[in-house]
Amino acid sequence: MQISGSIAVVTGAAKGIGAALVSALKEKGAAHVAAFDLSDAVHSVGADSSYICDVTDAAALCAAIEAVEAKAGPIGLFCSNAGLLGPLVFDNAAGATALEWQRAWDVNVMAHVHAANVLVPLMRARGGGHFLQTASAAGLLSQIGNAAYSTTKHAAIGFAENLAISHRDEGIRVSVLCPQGVDTDMIRGAEGHPAALDGVLSAQEVAEAALAGVEAERFLILPHPKVAEYLRAKVADYDRWIGGMAKLQRAYRPATPEES
Repeated sequence: MQISGSIAVVTGAAKGIGAALVSALKEKGAAHVAAFDLSDAVHSVGADSSYICDVTDAAALCAAIEAVEAKAGPIGLFCSNAGLLGPLVFDNAAGATALEWQRAWDVNVMAHVHAANVLVPLMRARGGGHFLQTASAAGLLSQIGNAAYSTTKHAAIGFAENLAISHRDEGIRVSVLCPQGVDTDMIRGAEGHPAALDGVLSAQEVAEAALAGVEAERFLILPHPKVAEYLRAKVADYDRWIGGMAKLQRAYRPATPEES
């Protein structure tokens, strides 16, 4: 995809990877960059237009997309970046509350679905378009201590795969961004977290890798090259990989009162 001259939208744009994507898109010559976020800070990221938008609200997201197209023209690149980490729960993989599971599902999965539901018919009618969906290495591997995050990121990748397969012949392309540790509020102050084992990249580095992948029309974008090695090891011997992840969890799981 040619980013220069395109009309792009970034969700979760007020900070972190989202704000970096706004900046990187501008640098690459996008004709119009629209920023969506729940926070008022979205108005300060330097986008050409900005909208307060809850991406889990299908009607609100549809209205914001319609507003961008009315103002700037057809959206060529939709960067579905909003995400939710949620709390760590080590004592029971199913132990997050029902509300926390639902919120993770709504943000990490359904936000992508809502955007595609609006844009696929529009992109089909004009001969194509591109979705960049931010997932996580946790969606390919796992995230110890956070079953809700890991599960919903796996689901996000599953949806991205189906979206890419279903609409490839209509000129619609999909890229899924799967970083490990990124220097954002999600991980800042927790540099010892397993996600940071292979280094913490800046949000700008991740945004640049993401747009390079979009330009190459690559489905899987891995800013941390080690993720590809881990994925190959997982597929080669699933049982061994689970054992290795359990060993990693033992190193990071907080001690129980009995162990203290």
